[in-house]
Amino acid sequence: MKAIALLGRRDEPTDGVTDYCNSLARALRKRAVELEIVRVPWAERGWSEALRWLSHESRRWSGQWVLLQYTALAWSRRGFSIRVRQVLKLLQRNSARCAVVFHDAQAYEGARLRDWFRRKIQHWTMQGLLVCADQSIFTVPLKSATWMHADSLSATFVPVGANIPSHTASRKYTSDESPKTIAVFCITGGEKGAREIRDIALAVREVHARLGPVCLEVFGRGAEDSESLFREALKVSGIWIRVRGILSAEEITRCLATADVLLFVRGIINSHRTTAIAGISCGIPVVGYGNSGDDPAIDSAGVRLAPWHNPDALAAELVHVLADAQLWQELHDRSLAAQSEYFSWDAIAGRYAQLLGASEIEHERR
Repeated sequence: MKAIALLGRRDEPTDGVTDYCNSLARALRKRAVELEIVRVPWAERGWSEALRWLSHESRRWSGQWVLLQYTALAWSRRGFSIRVRQVLKLLQRNSARCAVVFHDAQAYEGARLRDWFRRKIQHWTMQGLLVCADQSIFTVPLKSATWMHADSLSATFVPVGANIPSHTASRKYTSDESPKTIAVFCITGGEKGAREIRDIALAVREVHARLGPVCLEVFGRGAEDSESLFREALKVSGIWIRVRGILSAEEITRCLATADVLLFVRGIINSHRTTAIAGISCGIPVVGYGNSGDDPAIDSAGVRLAPWHNPDALAAELVHVLADAQLWQELHDRSLAAQSEYFSWDAIAGRYAQLLGASEIEHERR
């Protein structure tokens, strides 16, 4: 079987959707599915020329599956993603079979009139894609997409995998006196990032006060820009800080595999947060914000959740994980099991092969 992964504008400096498609293509190849990655060049050529190009290119995709990768900014410079509906209709006119992969299942927040209008556009866009597509794949549980109609039978939940090599070797918790290492993977920019740094600093200071010396490893997107804020917030003897920018996938795995815990504060932890799932894929406990019971894949993993915007509860969870050897070991084992069942690319490719294969059979019956 052959299929196309259709992408919009590339994100910079890193592109998680491209990484997702590359990892999925490698895993599907083992199941005799060839996934070709194609990008619609609307940002470079303009929409009119890009649609003409796509109309010509997609004629050779008749009868094939096209996996349209949706994020709002992939199809619009400012998140008004209305044009992607034209892309879907064009593909279907050329007899392609279309599945939409919703990497953004929620519309953008904000209290301005512009934000309200953008949300309306995004909801309208996603509802149109959902109705018209042959299959819809969500990277979060379906109940998270509150805009979705309850009777959308073509929608399926498939968690994402980490965009780094997994490290699934079993570990034993070390209860010696060496400093515990807390990893932070990526920091948001602007005021949101400043709040993340405050929450992280409070949690790290609490670990230091309760358990002694601690090492904070910060790396990934936005890390280098935040270094001065981290050092200012953690001017405490016995807290060591190491800040690095964007690392190779292999370096990220090495950092996480040797850390004691991943601290994630960039929003609610769920099944499309690849930077949180990176910790699960390396078998370490993950502490962050969220609600138990919202996401079965996350609930099964070694994740400890605190209520959103409650840094005191977050700090308490972090201390508990690092102080309790039995709890740490249980969370480690749960992360390894969840990685195998939900978040490995082999498991994800299996779900795709099942979905596309079952739809292929149904299509032939018709």
